[in-house]
Amino acid sequence: MRRALIVLAALLVAACGGTQPTSTGPAKVNAGVIAIVDTAPIHLGKAKGFFDEQNIDLTITPVQGGAAAVSGAVSGQFQFAFANTTSLLTAKQQGLDVKVVANGVSSTGQPGKDFSAVLVKQDSPIRTAKDLAGRKISVNQLKNIGDTTVRASVRNVGGDPSGIEFVELPFPDAPAALQSGRVEAIWVVEPFVSQAISQGARPVAWNFADAAPNLTVAMYFTTGRTDSDLTKRFTAAMRKSLEYADSHPDEVREVLKTYTKIAPEVIAKIYLPKWPVEVDKASVQTVADLALADGVLKQKVDVSALVP
Repeated sequence: MRRALIVLAALLVAACGGTQPTSTGPAKVNAGVIAIVDTAPIHLGKAKGFFDEQNIDLTITPVQGGAAAVSGAVSGQFQFAFANTTSLLTAKQQGLDVKVVANGVSSTGQPGKDFSAVLVKQDSPIRTAKDLAGRKISVNQLKNIGDTTVRASVRNVGGDPSGIEFVELPFPDAPAALQSGRVEAIWVVEPFVSQAISQGARPVAWNFADAAPNLTVAMYFTTGRTDSDLTKRFTAAMRKSLEYADSHPDEVREVLKTYTKIAPEVIAKIYLPKWPVEVDKASVQTVADLALADGVLKQKVDVSALVP
């Protein structure tokens, strides 16, 4: 009788869920992502159900830039986020707990057909990257991937970049600043490259393509507080998203209409970046070395600690 009561008690506990695993449903994930051309794969992947396949309920929260993405991830607001290579190298140098989980976006490596360029007015005396030496050039953020790669363009053709005066201007404001003469050259990415060219600007350097072959421009990352299994699933979904975006440019152009304010006629013309699945670690090291030489980084960063 006593044995039967023990068995019955055990069954009642099990029935009440005391020893059974509970179903938690999809993991809710908040990703901090800039609303630009570069991040099309994560939006496309969400629309295609690639994150659903990994049991992830993904929310994409727009952020202003890499610094906001890093601070949001470190504070716990985001489980994953997107930031450019220099922002992540700087965060690592500062001792912040960031780790790359997937590639973000890469240069096409083709001058004349890339999504990043340095532009001047049509009648400017600046004809090549070498002529940018000593000029006033706009970048969207000082001491970041823009000025580092612009300097590389100048060095590559024998110029001296030390006298360049960089001026911080948001990308949307740069074309007007160029036309008004506030700056002598602008560094912009798409869609502002195509916009400025349509207004008469002329490219003199393709700084991402100049800096390194197949330059990894930005990456998705997380922190040590994120569950390792969730990280593996997010990475799997991102890799599938990158692969799909890279091979379906027409669908990329369509998804851009859903989360950016770029006019459809501009979307049809812009140069799209590349979205390889793998991070080009050699190019990340190149950016780290250039940033160190320029004083953007204060000490050498172990790239393997950032990009496993």
